Amino acid sequence: MTFAQIAPAPGRSPLAANIACVGSMLVWAAGFPMADALLDHLPSVAVTTLRLAFATAFLLPIWYLADGGQEMRAAPWRSGLLVGAVGLGLGALCLVYGQSWTDGITTAVITATMPIVGIGLEWLFDGRRLGWRVLLGIVLSVGGGIAVYGARMGHLDFGAGAAAILASTFVFAWGSRASVTRIPAMSALGRTTITMTGGAVLALAVQALLPLAGGPGIPWAAITPRDWAYLAFYGIGSMAISQLLFLTGVAGLGIGVATMHINVAPLYVMLIALAFGDSWSWVQLAASILVMLGVLIAQSRPPRP
Repeated sequence: MTFAQIAPAPGRSPLAANIACVGSMLVWAAGFPMADALLDHLPSVAVTTLRLAFATAFLLPIWYLADGGQEMRAAPWRSGLLVGAVGLGLGALCLVYGQSWTDGITTAVITATMPIVGIGLEWLFDGRRLGWRVLLGIVLSVGGGIAVYGARMGHLDFGAGAAAILASTFVFAWGSRASVTRIPAMSALGRTTITMTGGAVLALAVQALLPLAGGPGIPWAAITPRDWAYLAFYGIGSMAISQLLFLTGVAGLGIGVATMHINVAPLYVMLIALAFGDSWSWVQLAASILVMLGVLIAQSRPPRP
């Protein structure tokens, strides 16, 4: 999931925009338990590659049919593919690798801090001032994230998994910003598709080179019909459709309100995970709420005089 600084468009229905955001988060959240099931027996790079391949194969024809291929032919492919390779491809590789060492709930909680990461990038690149709300939000989010990690993993030894998930949030946030600053004159569908294609190209290249370096290839024989269904949903639903729904919500609400829906995603993941046989934990729920509260406080603005 990526986001950018976009103002609400006039004339859009707030109700429809909120429904789009809720739908986006539900579809996105459903992908985490499915990824857990896939990562039980499939390598993380193979899962990422097939996920991006499904998403790109779904989006490219829709983009072409939307205007007869006019925007596709005029698109800044070089910039779009580069931003997508880093912002989506590298981010997705880090995210799925990190989840392979942790689990879906832990991954969702860490990625829920993405709005705070976005604020940090604004401070770094745009000179945004960090007031006490942002600093308090960071403290609460970090504390909640550590609590969830400890509850899920049974320890607080932060390894490669947690580091990879955290890195993916920075990469995704950078990719969202770069998709607007480096390829601004594009529709939401076009920007999503061209960056998704760049991510798929990078993932395919990494997967092709991995066996040459002694790593695992795609174990085609081990992929069951259920796995193919999960992969299709993980790519088409949890990545492509989720992003399009989210951008629809952003157009009606603005990025500040729309990203608040990301804060609730860990709760959706916990509820969906129950259907996949996971156990309920009030401690994890309380820690997840702490993360959500931290992000809400960081995104809040002081009252106008």
